[in-house]
Amino acid sequence: VFPSQDPLDRADFNAVEYINALFPTEQSLANIDEVVNKIRLKIRRLDDNIRTVVRGQTNVGQDGRQALEEAQKAIQQLFGKIKDIKDKAEKSEQMVKEITRDIKQLDHAKRHLTTSITTLNHLHMLAGGVDSLEAMTRRRQYGEVANLLQGVVNVLEHFNKYMGIPQIRQLSERVKAAQNELGQQILADFEEAFPSQGTKRTGGPSNVLRDACLVANVLDPRIKQEIIKKFIKQHLSEYLVLFQENQDVAWLDKIDRRYAWIKRQLVDYEEKYGRMFPAEWCMTERIAVEFCHVTRAELSKIMRTRAKEIEVKLLLFAIQRTTNFEGLLAKRFSGCTLADGTVKKPEVPPPSTNPFLEDETGPEADEIVMEKSDTDKPKKPKVPDNPFHGIVSKCFEPHLYVYIESQDKNLGELIDRFVADFKAQGPPKPNVDEGGAVLPSCADLFVYYKKCMVQCSQLSTGEPMIALTTIFQKYLREYAWKILSGNLPKTTSSSGGLTITSLLKEKEGSEVAKFTLEELCLICSILSTAEYCLATTQQLEEKLKEKVDASLMERINLTGEMDTFSIVISNSIQLLVQDLDAACDPALTAMSKMQWQNVEHVGDQSPYVTSVILHIKQNVPIIRDNLASTRKYFTQFCIKFANSFIPKFINHLFKCKPISMVGAEQLLLDTHSLKMVLLDLPSIGSQVVRKAPASYTKIVVKGMTRAEMILKVVMAPHEPPVVFVDNYIKLLADCSTDTFQKILDMKGLKRSEQSSMLDLFRLRLPAPPPGGDGSGSLSLSAPTPEQESSRIRKLEKLIKKRL
Repeated sequence: VFPSQDPLDRADFNAVEYINALFPTEQSLANIDEVVNKIRLKIRRLDDNIRTVVRGQTNVGQDGRQALEEAQKAIQQLFGKIKDIKDKAEKSEQMVKEITRDIKQLDHAKRHLTTSITTLNHLHMLAGGVDSLEAMTRRRQYGEVANLLQGVVNVLEHFNKYMGIPQIRQLSERVKAAQNELGQQILADFEEAFPSQGTKRTGGPSNVLRDACLVANVLDPRIKQEIIKKFIKQHLSEYLVLFQENQDVAWLDKIDRRYAWIKRQLVDYEEKYGRMFPAEWCMTERIAVEFCHVTRAELSKIMRTRAKEIEVKLLLFAIQRTTNFEGLLAKRFSGCTLADGTVKKPEVPPPSTNPFLEDETGPEADEIVMEKSDTDKPKKPKVPDNPFHGIVSKCFEPHLYVYIESQDKNLGELIDRFVADFKAQGPPKPNVDEGGAVLPSCADLFVYYKKCMVQCSQLSTGEPMIALTTIFQKYLREYAWKILSGNLPKTTSSSGGLTITSLLKEKEGSEVAKFTLEELCLICSILSTAEYCLATTQQLEEKLKEKVDASLMERINLTGEMDTFSIVISNSIQLLVQDLDAACDPALTAMSKMQWQNVEHVGDQSPYVTSVILHIKQNVPIIRDNLASTRKYFTQFCIKFANSFIPKFINHLFKCKPISMVGAEQLLLDTHSLKMVLLDLPSIGSQVVRKAPASYTKIVVKGMTRAEMILKVVMAPHEPPVVFVDNYIKLLADCSTDTFQKILDMKGLKRSEQSSMLDLFRLRLPAPPPGGDGSGSLSLSAPTPEQESSRIRKLEKLIKKRL
């Protein structure tokens, strides 16, 4: 409980250790008396403390009992005081209730009296208002009735909970009867002023009718709708007579007269009746909207009857005039009266980052914009800026097949003209300075596409846009096959009569490539055109999806056409690769037929290497300059050529047998020269040196290093056989017996030696991993970058030594 540093207070006290601590030596025993006296003194003090504590606890129990009794007495006194306070609080509450009882009664009386007085005042106002309303109705004082009726209706709402009282119910019925009488009376007045039968208008605007319209605002909304309906019907009755189906002016070629007539009628209405109807009725807009509905129905009926007479020019003329009229309505009216809110006033869309969202109705709509849209940003649906769009022109949609068929015919003729022009003008002239040119017909095609798309979107954004998309797909494929693929130069299987002797003696500048300069430029031009078509087709798809209705967006898919252009690009690159590859074939054939066992010394690079480099320097700069605008496809060409040439070079390397040590060193020098040329292939012959792409460099280094390792294995002595086999497995990381057999053939070993070597090779093969297929070709771990770098440095030292 009380911390102590005294050893005697420790729980693990040991008397022997304590005594040894007090008397560590014999000399210390001289103080034993002094130590004993100290301990005895300490014992006496402890006895005194214990005695004092024991005596002090004698009276503790008695003191505790006394304190408990005093606490109980204090609690009883406190409880008594709390009870007294509670009794006094109850008496005070009862006294307050008796005081405020009369005040509450007075408050309730005041509230009921106020309500009664207010209700009586309202009843007086209602009774007087109903009498005045009936009298004014008989005298047709609509100006006073409009204000009075609204007040009476508002007062009557206060009596909804008193409808069980007969007098109140009677007043309510009188109000309803007055409203019905007013409605019938106002309708009769309008019928008298604007008779529905006949075209002659006997009445006209008056102050009475103007006030009657104000009353109609307060009455049942059906009265207002009936007035508007009858007035508009009477106002358009002349239109139905003038433009009947059998009239000459009813046909599409005179559709301007319909819109001119309604313009005159609206001007006439504003002059005569503009002030008669309240402004919130929007009567001018209602007349125009009803005219549009009637016109759409009439045009639909007459076009169904005379469908065979509809021509493209006539249809487009009618649609253009109609859309112009709809645009005029949008400028003049807000569209707030359109039925059921099917067309709402558009909100201003937020500014878009899509570069294709330009104003396509202006002159710039005739030019195609060739720039890529930002595909990372979400597409925003285009908000229509004309609430009246389609209100009349919707009737032309069922007949747009005439327009679609016309565009199909026009595009077919356009493709045929492109084919004829290409045959007449021939392939584009090579212009290396400006790079590969895109065929002009490509831009013409997409300009026409854009015109059709803009025009059709103005006519309809529904099924006709889907039909037009199908036409676009058809002629995109035709353009790809007839214009692009159809004009690619054809490869020939003949070798051109080249011999090994003539190849080894060829001079710089001689032409070996199968394709001429013009043909190479044509292939590059077709490739550039296909790439342009691919990008523009993607933009076309995005634009079509913006133009078409949201429910039809999923039906627009030009992926197949983009794949077609991708095939054209792939075929063009393959042609360029095959051409350069075929030009290098005679040189590789010459390499494989040389007598490498007779080579006596290592000199400069061999003639076949010079020939390969010559063909590369002839073709690659032309291809690079013509593909300057499509660098990624030039990179693809380089990669495909490397993937084609290097395996072919290794295969021809295996045909070089037998090979002497000097011959292998010469081949190693040639291989290194070709490797350097291939690494420099993308920028060969260019004044601007660019670093080759990493993907291409990786392919070249991997392939040509394998060729170098093959020659290093051939150069290695085959004695002792175990070292040779282990060296082969280490350098080539190829456990195929076929490859090992080819190496032995290159070394010129006899069959008996080869047999023993093969047996040893099979024994030295590493065990296949568990679950492997156990095939003859096993995968070994590739050499580390440090090993690879060391081998390359050794090879460079060997070449420098030989040179």
